[in-house]
Amino acid sequence: MIAEIGAFALMMALALSVVQTALSAAARIRRSSVLAGAGEGAALGAFLGVAVAFAALMHAFVTSDFSVANVAANSHSEKPLLYRVAGTWGSHEGSMLLWCLALTGFGAAAAGLGRGLPRGLRAVTVATQGMLGVVFLAYTVFASNPLVRLAQPPVEGRSLNPLLQDPALAFHPPALYAGYVGMSVVFSLAVAALVEGRVDAAWARWVRPWALAAWSALTLGIMLGAFWAYYELGWGGWWFWDPVENASFMPWLIATALLHSAVVTEKRGALPGWTVFLALAAFTFSMLGAFLVRSGVLTSVHAFAVDPTRGVLLLIILGVTAGLGFALFAWRAPSFQQGGVFAPISRESALVLNNILLAAATATVLLGTLFPLIREAADGEAISVGPPYFNLTFTPLMAALLILLPAGPLLAWKRGDARGVLQRLWGAALIAVGAGLATLALASPHKALGAAGVMLGAWLIAGALAEILERVRAFRAPATESWRRLWGLPRGAWGMTLAHLGLGVFVLGAVFETTWKVEAAEALPVGGSLDVGAYHVALDSIRAVDGPNYEAERAGVTVTRKGEVVCRAEPERRLYTAGGQTTSEVGLCYRGSSHIYLVLGERREGAQGPVWLVRAYWNPWATLIFLGPAIMALGGLVSLSDRRLRLGVGKAAREATA
Repeated sequence: MIAEIGAFALMMALALSVVQTALSAAARIRRSSVLAGAGEGAALGAFLGVAVAFAALMHAFVTSDFSVANVAANSHSEKPLLYRVAGTWGSHEGSMLLWCLALTGFGAAAAGLGRGLPRGLRAVTVATQGMLGVVFLAYTVFASNPLVRLAQPPVEGRSLNPLLQDPALAFHPPALYAGYVGMSVVFSLAVAALVEGRVDAAWARWVRPWALAAWSALTLGIMLGAFWAYYELGWGGWWFWDPVENASFMPWLIATALLHSAVVTEKRGALPGWTVFLALAAFTFSMLGAFLVRSGVLTSVHAFAVDPTRGVLLLIILGVTAGLGFALFAWRAPSFQQGGVFAPISRESALVLNNILLAAATATVLLGTLFPLIREAADGEAISVGPPYFNLTFTPLMAALLILLPAGPLLAWKRGDARGVLQRLWGAALIAVGAGLATLALASPHKALGAAGVMLGAWLIAGALAEILERVRAFRAPATESWRRLWGLPRGAWGMTLAHLGLGVFVLGAVFETTWKVEAAEALPVGGSLDVGAYHVALDSIRAVDGPNYEAERAGVTVTRKGEVVCRAEPERRLYTAGGQTTSEVGLCYRGSSHIYLVLGERREGAQGPVWLVRAYWNPWATLIFLGPAIMALGGLVSLSDRRLRLGVGKAAREATA
């Protein structure tokens, strides 16, 4: 009965989204506040309907109701509670319901928090958000309904993919979808601005909080996904330029460009057309990611589905939605005002260059992701585009961007002083050069490119701190004055500093881990050992373990250095009996910010008895890879809490712009 209630609530949400779209559009045409209020109420109702449906599906998973087809295909009664809950969004159908929950939730938030928007702009925004809800709810209800009953339910389910039965994967999709789908409000605001014919500083100010919230969630979601890949897949890495990884990375790059472009539009009234274009592109890339993950056109461990028919429907949704948005943009673009004029050396110019490099980087990722599909469609030849392509195209663009990044915040608006900026950054430059030279001299083996990468990471961190010191006039004003300025800095300034600093932390971790990583692999009997870097890894024991829904071989491993025990770990090789799938559970030893990474492989018969393939990695500074994005996401949230980025404006401003 609960599943039927959920299915009915989902249908009601679809109907309410239709009502939301119609009433809000009518409110804009007739300038009626009553109709606008009714449309906003329908937006809240649509969200509540999807929330009820989502709760019903989660109840079915928690109670192992195998009469629901989605539960029977993706759950098992012996699965731990956390993974039964996570199974709610672990399938294509469930993930689409999560998408709709986020979409209608953001729609309700836009309706409730958009009171400061001019009346017409708010009505069109709510109507556009409702239209998106109609499209995706219709797809979910009619093509991917997660609450369909089975006429003859099985006694037991087939269980969720074992790779997805992991704590990081329990939280990764909700965070990722909050970022993906959060871009829908930015899209709706862009459409509303085009319809109303007003793309100005006030509009950019309304866009920034939504873009910042979505960007922060997307940053956190990508980090959780990378961490899952790192310790769950057992291949020793955290990013492989997998097409589905790229599908989440491209919206992040566009959202990053949008945040910087919106600042120029808000502060100087410049780049209005480009900012609107990015606002449309951000959600377009999110929809492209949904298509790639669910269509079956790409093979990936991250993929939710391999159903070409439903993939075609998603492609149609992408084409129609993005097509209408960009067609409206093409119609309105000639009427945009050019905004303020600025010199080649200015903060505006720095942000324009930032956007050019980010757009070029996104284009290289898009080409590398889609080229195999284009090639196969053209001549039937299957090819793959891997890390070498991205290292040669994406990395130089980002390196140029990161070199220029610390200078941007120190440049003045309209006309900057390049010599003055260089004088303010000389200390940061000395720190960066010193870090690079020290790395080249001390790290073994000596690698110039790795040392240059460390120099770049140190440059970002020192540059972010230099910007704060400049704001408080450190060493140029009395200490009491500098402290007063420090504590009085707006949260937006702290957020920007944290984001840039977190990026530097990530660069340091990524460079060190990829450049000086050490790997060793050997088939070992119990009592055997191998060396990885300066560490000695001994296989002490192997024992059988019965888990809640799996059987495992668990190794006892001791890691020593110069005869002293560093840590003990227990990597596992698991067999999930429900699906007959085998996975590896990594053993991690933490040495400061570095990791000793241990993987137990398959059992073999050796000359003297059974042996097990043991792989060991020394991953220096690997913790920084995940700490950096967490700091960046924190910076976004700190900026979002700045009262200057509030989602509304005062009553007088509303009346003036209504």
